Amino acid sequence: MSLDVHTLLAILAMAAATIATRMGGLVLIRHVEVSEQGRTAIEAIPPAVLMAVIAPTAFATGWAETIACIVTALAARRLPMLASVAVGVATVAILRAAEL
Repeated sequence: MSLDVHTLLAILAMAAATIATRMGGLVLIRHVEVSEQGRTAIEAIPPAVLMAVIAPTAFATGWAETIACIVTALAARRLPMLASVAVGVATVAILRAAEL
């Protein structure tokens, strides 16, 4: 396996762009006063992104994945993002082991 210099540079450039975007957002948000509505909208973004990522799985795979997606969606309403993902992964693992 060899590493192409252009591929490495592309990966490093994408990593730099991602880090700059994230850091820029953190720096800029300190200078903006966010209303309660704005804060609510911002807090709704992670669960929305999670649903956008898992929704295709719910409709394109078997029952175990569909049920796990529903459980993950319900968990995302109350739990932090990482905990919701962990619940979803555990659910699909248990349901696959049970061969539902």
